Amino acid sequence: MRLDARNPIPDSLRGAIIALGNFDGFHLGHQAVVGEAVRWARAEGRPAIVATFDPHPVRYFKPEAAPFRLTSLDQREELFAGAGADAMLVFTFDAEFAAITAEGFVEGLLRDHLGAAGVVTGVDFTFGKGRGGNLQLLSELGATCGLKARAVGPVEEGGEVVSSSRIRQALQSGDCATAERLMTRPFAIRGTVQHGDKLGRTINFPTANLDIGSYLRPRYGIYAVTAKIPDERLPGGVEVQGAANVGIRPTFDPPKELLEPYFFDWSGDLYGAEIEVAFHHFLRPEAKFDSLDDLTRQMAKDCEEAKRLLSGRA
Repeated sequence: MRLDARNPIPDSLRGAIIALGNFDGFHLGHQAVVGEAVRWARAEGRPAIVATFDPHPVRYFKPEAAPFRLTSLDQREELFAGAGADAMLVFTFDAEFAAITAEGFVEGLLRDHLGAAGVVTGVDFTFGKGRGGNLQLLSELGATCGLKARAVGPVEEGGEVVSSSRIRQALQSGDCATAERLMTRPFAIRGTVQHGDKLGRTINFPTANLDIGSYLRPRYGIYAVTAKIPDERLPGGVEVQGAANVGIRPTFDPPKELLEPYFFDWSGDLYGAEIEVAFHHFLRPEAKFDSLDDLTRQMAKDCEEAKRLLSGRA
């Protein structure tokens, strides 16, 4: 269930334990915060709600910032539900929200409007106008208005703290394995298949074209991927394997930024379908080829390498 924080919360969800954070990427650290909220809620027979911000505060304060999202709102909703949350609460980060003081956030929003019984955050969570609120203030204000607060410390992996920034850096260097380890699943872009120039058909490598939207741009290049494709016979769709180019297609003019997966052993019309493409292995950087024959030969090699790397998933 998705809730808009601007609207009244259903009576059945008042008295909830709320996990507070951005939770973009829903990595190991985020999972620890949400896990604590769910355990607390279950122990007291309360609902568990995960709150997130959309748009991300960075997008509000720095609208010119390059795309950086690791997950869409739809993806987060599914991930939170899979972690045991009863609902996802969305704070719309706009001028009105940015003007709420730390006191107003705790007393007016969390306690009065949402009726929360408790909140769980990371130790570095900040809130309120000018980021005026922190964990200490949350605890102090909560104590005066009957709102309990708990904090979860950083989670480390490989001797370093797990963070969304660390995941973004890994993806921008083509390190899919580190991103997958920190998120416990591969980075995945979800989008609607759109019509392209259909050049792939002419060289026997038809691709599904997706706009990358607000997602972080991983390192441009060729990847071994899997994808979830809708199938009316299977509620969750079917998983297929493939090789994908993400970048600006330097061989073709004019350059156009796209995610273009080619799927092995599959054919069908995907136009208008929503698919999710997961990145497993970086194969090589983007390159400009002198001819379509050169490009085709390289694509055949890329597909063979992708099949080899993905063979363990069969």
